[in-house]
Amino acid sequence: MNSVLLTVSGVIDPHIEEKIARGERPMADYLAMAEAFGADLLDYAIARQSTGRVGRWLERIGGPDLVLAWACFTRRHDYQTCFTDGEQVGLPLALFLKMSRSRLRHLMIVHILSVRKKMIFLDWFRAQSRIDRFFVYATWQKRFIEERWHIPAERVVWTPFMVDTDFFSPQKAGQVDLQLGLDHRPVICAVGLEFRDYPTLLEAVDGLAVNVVIAAASPWSKREDSTTGRKIPENVLVSRFTQFELRELYALSDFMVMPLENVPFQAGVTAILEAMAMGKAVICSKTIGQTDVIIDGKTGIYVPPQDVSALRREIRQLIEQPQETKRMGAAGRELVLQSMNLHAYASRLAEYVK
Repeated sequence: MNSVLLTVSGVIDPHIEEKIARGERPMADYLAMAEAFGADLLDYAIARQSTGRVGRWLERIGGPDLVLAWACFTRRHDYQTCFTDGEQVGLPLALFLKMSRSRLRHLMIVHILSVRKKMIFLDWFRAQSRIDRFFVYATWQKRFIEERWHIPAERVVWTPFMVDTDFFSPQKAGQVDLQLGLDHRPVICAVGLEFRDYPTLLEAVDGLAVNVVIAAASPWSKREDSTTGRKIPENVLVSRFTQFELRELYALSDFMVMPLENVPFQAGVTAILEAMAMGKAVICSKTIGQTDVIIDGKTGIYVPPQDVSALRREIRQLIEQPQETKRMGAAGRELVLQSMNLHAYASRLAEYVK
């Protein structure tokens, strides 16, 4: 019997390791986890190939994540532990396991369970009994899970999120000219799509003596760009960048702004950690779920969500105090190197897999 099966909610690029070796993209978290766990990887492509007609039927009714969950279930006798990379796979797998007598150990990463469909699913089917560990990125989610379903605290593990600090490193920047056509004014960036409150940012920076570059794209989010249909101030550029180009944008910027809607999970955490790894201070909306990464006043600044005046004030303050801004950025880089880098993350989770 093999030890660990690790799911990948996507299709693994067959050339990914070559691209990483060439420095074209960051290390994938699942590759680092697979190495740390000694795990086999299972992605959409393998799941589809191995589940045949049943898999095709499941995909029609529930999408590829349901097929991935079923493929895990069909391998339940081949592994001691299944580590699912999100509740989109982990919840249906937990239900399959609950309906069987399988002794497969199930560990699951959680992004957000405090939404109606997921709450109803767990309330009705009580599939949480077949999840041995919940790994959460937001302490709010940890409290919610423990309180709503009366799950012991030791089964709900908070872990900081992570970033590849080898790729997102100030020393790796300078390999490409983005040719953004910016003037001599300071540069700030904002990155991503998931629950971004760009209307508040646009209003806050309108008329300020600063260049603002909004990288309104994400490989994971299906949300629309919230700048669409809005008046874009003359000092704002909205564009899309590859991860390779994004590293150059962070390096070019004096600091980053992360304007968020008030959601109860860690929206924006990937971009926040990327910017911190690049030695940049971060101004971030202090939402219900985004409280566990930035140290207020040390590595960045929190502002109330949807508060245009507060955001504008803090942006001006960091522009006017460049030495303080650099100090925060350096402290953020150090924090990420100590506890939020990809290898520390994988090693931390591996302790629960053993």
